[in-house]
Amino acid sequence: MRDAPAGNSGTVDPRTRRLLEGPIVPTLLKLAAPQMVLLLVQSSIGLIEAYWVGKLGTDAQAGVALVFPALMLMQMMSAGAMGGGISSAIARAIGAQRAADANALVIHALIIAAALGITFGVIMLTAGRALYTLMGGHGATLEAALTYSNLLFAGIVLLWIFNALASVLRGSGNLALPAMVATAGAVLVIPLSPLLIFGWGPFPQWGVAGGAAAVLLYYAGAIPFLAHAIWSGRNVVRPALRTTRIRWALLYEILRVGLVAAAITVTTNLTVALTTGLVGRAGSQAIAGYGIGSRLEYLLIPVAFSLGAPLVAMVGTCIGAGKLARAQRAAWLGAAIAGTVAELIGVAAALYPASWMTLFSADPVVIAIGSQYLRIVGPFYGFFGAGMVLYFSSQGAGKMTWPLVAGLSRLTVAGVGGWLAYYWTQELPAVFAMLGLALAVFGVVLGAAVSLGAWGSARRLAATGSAPQ
Repeated sequence: MRDAPAGNSGTVDPRTRRLLEGPIVPTLLKLAAPQMVLLLVQSSIGLIEAYWVGKLGTDAQAGVALVFPALMLMQMMSAGAMGGGISSAIARAIGAQRAADANALVIHALIIAAALGITFGVIMLTAGRALYTLMGGHGATLEAALTYSNLLFAGIVLLWIFNALASVLRGSGNLALPAMVATAGAVLVIPLSPLLIFGWGPFPQWGVAGGAAAVLLYYAGAIPFLAHAIWSGRNVVRPALRTTRIRWALLYEILRVGLVAAAITVTTNLTVALTTGLVGRAGSQAIAGYGIGSRLEYLLIPVAFSLGAPLVAMVGTCIGAGKLARAQRAAWLGAAIAGTVAELIGVAAALYPASWMTLFSADPVVIAIGSQYLRIVGPFYGFFGAGMVLYFSSQGAGKMTWPLVAGLSRLTVAGVGGWLAYYWTQELPAVFAMLGLALAVFGVVLGAAVSLGAWGSARRLAATGSAPQ
């Protein structure tokens, strides 16, 4: 006999019922709106920081551009990858009416997030110089990168804890609260960035390190509010810290999705890092131009994640409840919406690249290189948007083999293809063309896999059940 729904014995929580029975598109859009706010706020912190760092000169701007892929790797791994594993595990437990497991998964999620945050912080503090040198940093650019990176990664565990707590709420169908907390925090923290970078009154002049300090203050201030919301007793899940026993089966339930998703995230960011290394051969201005241009691609992630996060919850809950057809339909509708929006953004960027580039730099060489990137890669953004939503949906289904294949395919086309293109032509546009092709490969592989039954059949789902293995 199954447990009652998490946190509400004998009845189905309204949030859970909405995921299982509500009209798909209106439900997705309603849940996506606060998530879009959350991610746009988080992204705006980085963009505003980039604007102010640009006032320090090209070396500082290029240095932060070297660190940006590593920071986005942490954001994508903690929120989109391991966070997806957390949300998926909790959603499937709720859908299968395993209340005790859903509650215990919260504690297991925090243990995993803390361990990974500390691990990555140590790695970057010890290997940062070698990494940024490999990516083309040298001289003043390298020193700026290290100044920014060392402070940021000394406290990167805060980002992991924040996103673990937010993922718990998302998995239980509560997407509004993380957005509210993030927005309130940003209002307070964003003004600190220029104050800490340039100094004013009692605020020290920290240069590029001031931007990193502002980011850490943002996460440190938001964590207590999310924790209070989860432990308040008003959520679908109601964890008990003192009485929860650590179980490998529950750690595995998160990690079997989260680790594969993290590997996919690594391939995404390794693609950017390898390309940055290639572009770095053309100098600091080329790094800065590509770094600014590629930030728009990263901003597509809020579009995909705003739909992907509720889809992790909806697909996971439906899979847990045995509703495979509804889960698949929700995934395709979400992919269509995200792909269309991403394509419109990409086409606009390709037609008017200077509108984006001049927000962050007045250097004509930087603007020219970034504009080349946007003209060539922008038209492929639709594949990326749709593919990312199918990736998140696959997290909800707990089926990550084909998303990993798609990520490795993208890395191969962009990394190997980009290197060969540069070797043969010595021209950056050839490298950018391979990046666009890689986005198309990513979206097509995932779309084909889901359509051909990568999530299995309803009969098999009913036979295997949804309890942890």
